[in-house]
Amino acid sequence: MNTLELRMLEMALKAACPGLELRKNEPMDRHTSFRVGGSAALMALPKDGNEAELAVRAARTQCVQPFFLGNGSDLLVSDKGYDGLIVKTGGLDGIESLGEKEIQAESGVMLSRLAHFAGEKGLSGLEFASGIPGSLGGAVLMNAGAYGGEMAQVVSAVTYLNDNGEKVTIPADKCGFSYRHSLFSDHPNWLILGASLELTPGDPAAIKTKMAELAAQRRDKQPLEYPSAGSTFKRPAPLPDGTPVYAAALIDQCGCKGLTVGGAQVSEKHAGFIINRGGAACADILELMDQVKKRVYEGTGILLEPEVKLLGMEAPSAPYGDASL
Repeated sequence: MNTLELRMLEMALKAACPGLELRKNEPMDRHTSFRVGGSAALMALPKDGNEAELAVRAARTQCVQPFFLGNGSDLLVSDKGYDGLIVKTGGLDGIESLGEKEIQAESGVMLSRLAHFAGEKGLSGLEFASGIPGSLGGAVLMNAGAYGGEMAQVVSAVTYLNDNGEKVTIPADKCGFSYRHSLFSDHPNWLILGASLELTPGDPAAIKTKMAELAAQRRDKQPLEYPSAGSTFKRPAPLPDGTPVYAAALIDQCGCKGLTVGGAQVSEKHAGFIINRGGAACADILELMDQVKKRVYEGTGILLEPEVKLLGMEAPSAPYGDASL
């Protein structure tokens, strides 16, 4: 956006929603788990769903499509930043229990908080999500999962704002959930406002114990002491005979564990993680991802697909059979 376009956008947002918090040139390393990235031209931080809806509709009157940001735990932002509007959903943080099995929550609610809320209500099914450092909206969009669980197993309905600014609610069987994918992955212009989850009654003490066990496994196996975006690459498709294939095992097998570019490193603790050991730039992480993809492809013939999303940049080309990263 040029200066005039930015000014017009600010005016439209303030007119539509006078109380909306706006930040210009907001450093994105404050909003991503990698702790890298340049500045966003403009960031809106709505306090609730109503402000979020007003902001999105106002932006569209200026022909601006916002980028929707949750906790930034699966996002890599260009060192040059993002020349557009980001709507951060952290203020959409309401949760309520409905009946014996159902919970409704807004998209900005952190999964850890949601899982513990469910556990305190004696509802099981979200234990797998208790250690995922993301928001509900992002988790629904990518059908986040861990330890054998995924959002598709617990989501019963999703409410979102469509391209026309209309609020729509659809059941889970219309959400197109698959591995790390949903209908919303194909429609980034839709703002997920919240979701209903159907869980299973259980013993609060047993649920708490299960979450503690999973947290201990994470601490033992994952480099949680360093900034990262979690698993950098998606799990590849199984082999023709049905044998499962895991990205971390392939990366380790191809000698990439400990591989370093600048401040970025393939974790020596868990090869599935690229970490920021300190002072890493987005360019370092991208180059390291590309080197890992190249080594794994040359060593196994399997092309890894990144799980982390890119913002503010074109995907670099690769000279070994794939032009996307």
